[in-house]
Amino acid sequence: MIVKDIIKLLDDKYPFCYAEDYDNVGLIIGEEQSKVNGIIVCLDAIECVVDEAIEKNCNVIVSFHPIIFEGLKKIQNSNYVEKAVNKCIKNNISIVSVHTAMDNSIDGVNKIICDKLKLNETKILIPKKGTIKKLTTYVPEENLEDLKAKLYISGAGTIGNYDECSFSVKGIGTFKGNSKSNPVIGKKGIQTKIEEVKVTFTFPAHKEQEILQTLKINHPYDEYSYEIISTENINRDIGLGMVGKLSKSMNENEFISYTKDKMNTKFIRHSELTGRNIKTVAVLGGSGSFAINNAISTNADVYVTSDLKYHDFFKANKKILLTDIGHYESEQYTKNAIHTYLTEKITNFAIVLAETNSNPVKYS
Repeated sequence: MIVKDIIKLLDDKYPFCYAEDYDNVGLIIGEEQSKVNGIIVCLDAIECVVDEAIEKNCNVIVSFHPIIFEGLKKIQNSNYVEKAVNKCIKNNISIVSVHTAMDNSIDGVNKIICDKLKLNETKILIPKKGTIKKLTTYVPEENLEDLKAKLYISGAGTIGNYDECSFSVKGIGTFKGNSKSNPVIGKKGIQTKIEEVKVTFTFPAHKEQEILQTLKINHPYDEYSYEIISTENINRDIGLGMVGKLSKSMNENEFISYTKDKMNTKFIRHSELTGRNIKTVAVLGGSGSFAINNAISTNADVYVTSDLKYHDFFKANKKILLTDIGHYESEQYTKNAIHTYLTEKITNFAIVLAETNSNPVKYS
């Protein structure tokens, strides 16, 4: 197994194309063709985690957070990022990160929080735009069903809970090949008219390259026409945050205590209590102040997130209870989920779960 194989497995589970534009996911340090001796999974690939990887003979670190988030102009061991990067390079250790690709996944960070809080009827809080695309191509009627079947297998024709979806319209196509052409139908230099079918499929954006490759291999024409556009359809499986419901309501103090227990934290900062019962819960792991209004718009009773600033709490405006459980605390179980997934997919050697607690925030 090589590093590229690990990247492919993670991209299959948490497609990197859905990461936020500002983010840095995928291979952070190392080479795709390097052989994998061992894998360690962590939240933050800081220096002490690199030391743990060296001790346990792991030359690949899979981290939730990217150790390089902003551009590096030098590596002089002057801060925690440079120290970790330098040590990885010296010891031929690769780092692969998932971060907001996992944030935006239906099975990612926010699903983990929902599961911990035992929420039901969950849905994405902020669906990511531009993640559903549409392919249109033109094909002779006699080749239509075969091409559709091949494209369905590659992921075309899916929308929401439905698959094998397409729309077809018959028409007349014309073409004339030049002297270098090799037409399957008709003869070069002579205009050919043929009954064609215009067929369209929706598909998730991360399947685009696979679908285009399938189209290239299976389309009957020497030169074929196609177009791809992004749609405005809401993708219920990709996006930030989630909303769900508790099986039974509880008052605000009960919910705060409940969250402390389920999310393994001793401290929760929160806005003014509203006196309402808590039933509908919005969550967003990591820094979530930008989504306060989104949570309010869903009529959630409480919003569970982290990194709220002083003035953010005023935005509750007695419409919602805002709770800040801590950045590390909201994402602490991501490494367990990644570890479980990779362990299921890779059976020829053990995958190590980092023991290092990388939380930089301490409480007294």
